[in-house]
Amino acid sequence: AAVGALILGVIFALLRSSDHAAVRVPVAIVQEFLRGMPVLLMMLFILLLASTGAFWAVVIALVLYNGTLIGEALRAGLVALPRGQREAALAIGMRSLQSRLLVEFPQAFRQMLPIIVAQLVVLLKDTALGYIVAYPELIRTVIYNLGTYYGSRYALTLFTICLVIYLAINLTISWFARWLARRTASGGGSSRRRARRGDGPIDPDQAILVAQASG
Repeated sequence: AAVGALILGVIFALLRSSDHAAVRVPVAIVQEFLRGMPVLLMMLFILLLASTGAFWAVVIALVLYNGTLIGEALRAGLVALPRGQREAALAIGMRSLQSRLLVEFPQAFRQMLPIIVAQLVVLLKDTALGYIVAYPELIRTVIYNLGTYYGSRYALTLFTICLVIYLAINLTISWFARWLARRTASGGGSSRRRARRGDGPIDPDQAILVAQASG
């Protein structure tokens, strides 16, 4: 679901930032619809209407919902970039799509990376909703499988183990998101090393020069 949400988010961001209204407006409507629907309701709709089974109902719903939010974050990163980036890319002969993919999108992805990682934490916690659609995820396994085997007197212990597992995974990803936010905000370790050597600031048009050389 995380991999699918990232791919869908990239596609949504590129389509939503299109210069053509015929592409941009329908994608915006689809995003607003998916973003406004609860994840659990989406799982139930997919399970009942498409008859995909519990596993794919959970995965597809998580991909659609989180891909929409990741796409909005990436689009916000594209909008926040200086206009000079795009104008310079077009001035050296790049097409609009080439400017998005080679110049603007890598910078936007780096800026929004902490937000994307934080959204993946939300995705991981939302997997617990698979319990409602009868998918044997962690909570259902603890309650029905282990709970039935060991008996109700160990219910609190099993719930505690389940909580510890969720906390260990989510806190690790949250720590990584905070570390990534600090690193990207400070320009990364290579920037600090260049600053200590006295090499000066990074040229903001370096990405365009690299893209031109690659072309």
